[in-house]
Amino acid sequence: MLELLFEAGGGAAFELPEPLAARYPGRFGFDGPRVVANFVSTLDGVVAIPGLTRANRLIADENDDDRFVMGLLRAAADAVLIGSGTLQASPSGLWTPASTYPDAAGGWAELRRRLGRPPEPALGVVTGTGGVDPTHPAFERGALVLTTEAGARALSGLLPAASDVVALGDGPLVDVTRALGALRDRGHELVLVEAGPHVVGSMLAEELIDELFLTLSPLVAGRAEGQTRLGFVAGRELLPDVRLAGELAGARRSADHLFLHYRLSASAAAT
Repeated sequence: MLELLFEAGGGAAFELPEPLAARYPGRFGFDGPRVVANFVSTLDGVVAIPGLTRANRLIADENDDDRFVMGLLRAAADAVLIGSGTLQASPSGLWTPASTYPDAAGGWAELRRRLGRPPEPALGVVTGTGGVDPTHPAFERGALVLTTEAGARALSGLLPAASDVVALGDGPLVDVTRALGALRDRGHELVLVEAGPHVVGSMLAEELIDELFLTLSPLVAGRAEGQTRLGFVAGRELLPDVRLAGELAGARRSADHLFLHYRLSASAAAT
């Protein structure tokens, strides 16, 4: 059970169904078009262990409230945005609220009804090369694949009819601003980002992410020399040129786990 430690004044408040409100004390909601990122991190800053299936659950120490908060964010979202690495690391993932926390399926459905959302959030998948498994169950559910011209050619005719491919330029990498624009063009105002550190790093560098939900796990992961264990930003440097900072909007606790909510803003770093 989550314990409310701090909450800043102001901000939107959704009318949560009673079982969800009882589990998540305090205010929960978003104003207008927003992009929200969600991560779980070890004490030493590791959020991803490439090559390890379901590493996020290991990092979270299988915390029940972490999965609940993930479900709550998905239940509120118009769309969930992931990268190809996240897709590969979850071979059976669907990125729906009930898939991460089935015990609250009724509450998720009621919240989406109150918000005027369809039964499930849309899914967007970012891949520069088109190197995704076309038999992944997420594509049977239906996904919007946001890729390059080369990626679109690589995927031509391979995905189920429920999924669509959008080419966003001929460079080697997906333009994240255009990727978000493609979701906006389909009416998705509240976008939840569950992509990996490279996609998130690109989005932060372009100042596309408005809010961050960060679960701080009590585990320490460690890093061996030459080993890739990532923080939630990779591939982009911000300091010393850009000061990207979070304003603490809320803090909750579940035993030894902390659940932090920040509103993000960027400015030129002081010299």
